[in-house]
Amino acid sequence: MFPNSSNLGRPPFPPKYQQSSTFFTKLPLNIPRTVLSHQQIIVPPFHFRTAVKERFVTLQPMTYGSVSPVSTSDALTSFQGRKRQSQQSVPDDAKRQRIHSHDSDTTVVNQAVPLPEERRHSFPASVSIHSPVLRSHGSPALIGCVPPLQDTLFPCPTETRLPVAKDELSQQVLELFQACRQQASDLNRKELCRTELQKEIQLIFPQSRLFLVGSSLNGFGTRTSDGDLCLVVKEEPVNQKTEARRILSLVQKLFSTKLSSYIERPQLIRAKVPIVKFRDKVSNVDFDLNVNNVIGIRNTFLLRTYAFIENRVRPLVLVVKKWASFHDINDASRGTLNSYSLVLMVLHYLQTLPEPILPSLQKNYPECFDPTMQLHLVHQAPRTIPPYISKNGSSLGDLLVGFFKYYATQFDWSHQMISVREAKAIPRPDGTEWRNKFICVEEPFDGTNTARAVHEKQKFDMIRGEFAQAWRLLRDKKDLNCILPLKAVKQKR
Repeated sequence: MFPNSSNLGRPPFPPKYQQSSTFFTKLPLNIPRTVLSHQQIIVPPFHFRTAVKERFVTLQPMTYGSVSPVSTSDALTSFQGRKRQSQQSVPDDAKRQRIHSHDSDTTVVNQAVPLPEERRHSFPASVSIHSPVLRSHGSPALIGCVPPLQDTLFPCPTETRLPVAKDELSQQVLELFQACRQQASDLNRKELCRTELQKEIQLIFPQSRLFLVGSSLNGFGTRTSDGDLCLVVKEEPVNQKTEARRILSLVQKLFSTKLSSYIERPQLIRAKVPIVKFRDKVSNVDFDLNVNNVIGIRNTFLLRTYAFIENRVRPLVLVVKKWASFHDINDASRGTLNSYSLVLMVLHYLQTLPEPILPSLQKNYPECFDPTMQLHLVHQAPRTIPPYISKNGSSLGDLLVGFFKYYATQFDWSHQMISVREAKAIPRPDGTEWRNKFICVEEPFDGTNTARAVHEKQKFDMIRGEFAQAWRLLRDKKDLNCILPLKAVKQKR
């Protein structure tokens, strides 16, 4: 998604990149103000009718609207009009990644997300796009560490650059990752649902845009990961207790009436960040939809960059998420850790090794992760960040054992906070957000506690106990099966 330029080691933008960027100036000016989704921005016009024909299979006769079913291959999904791929039902065993933000007292006005006057553009099919963001990966100068989102359209060699496993435990980690990681076809199914829902929601909120966020895009998704959607009605904050709930009530009504043929079980959850939970019957994917929780858009692309600057990161994160889910400590609704906090915990551990495997991206590339950057630039900002070259040659197995040891014996839960932004453990703040919380994980952009759901000592003790037991078993047996039944997990994927 972010092709690297040959200009490695330097931030991708000059100090006033928003004024000097030529990305939008080559496009027509005669369309209304809008905020573009990540997929709309990165994918150039592509004519599926003329795509290379491959082996096709007939799928279940489920579509959006009243259109006939569609055929697809494993490598490339072919779409015509509003047709939609359908796949067999996958197990609903993935825990949700929850992304939170501060409440705000700002009221909602149904307006577009503001863009600079000279950059309010879209990509009509007749326009020839010259932006470097949209070039193919055929140019060696653009091959980098972070691949495009649409892997089926722009295959990226990065996907095959996995670490070498020289011991049995590392091989087990790698095989589990390869079996369970999200495939391009999984992302395509979620993106098709997002596209269809955006069309329908825009009939109610004409200037809104729907973003796919979370594990589906950040590089840490699995075959069974749910989809997280963010409906942006304006770039300013929205009062989550009042206006967001009213907007979501209208969305829920739309889902349960007009879209009931392919959206089932829409439910409004009145949490701190309210969501509409629903299932898309076409893709067999469960979704959580929030309103204007734009922190989720920003941290999606921060985590996506971490995921691809070092090839040991994604396998480690996937194994930790599968382990936590199997041991019932990966569910914020039950007072344990959400997936987002688990990812940040892995990143923090890799940052704090005597010879770090990851840096602080926010410190090294502040221009790329500016929390005030307009949303239509967030996806392209990190595109020139190079791979991180670490002197630490530890294997996947050794890193996994070290991860459990760090949180079982070294990290000071009572006095320290996990900070990926600072790339170190920092003293816990003395505020209501952190008081009486047993685990403190700093959200990299807004500074909130992503692990605030862990507020019962019993649950905290259970989590610490699982870390300690996993460390002892892996240290002694060096077999991943002793903490996670690999055969069963691979079957569920």
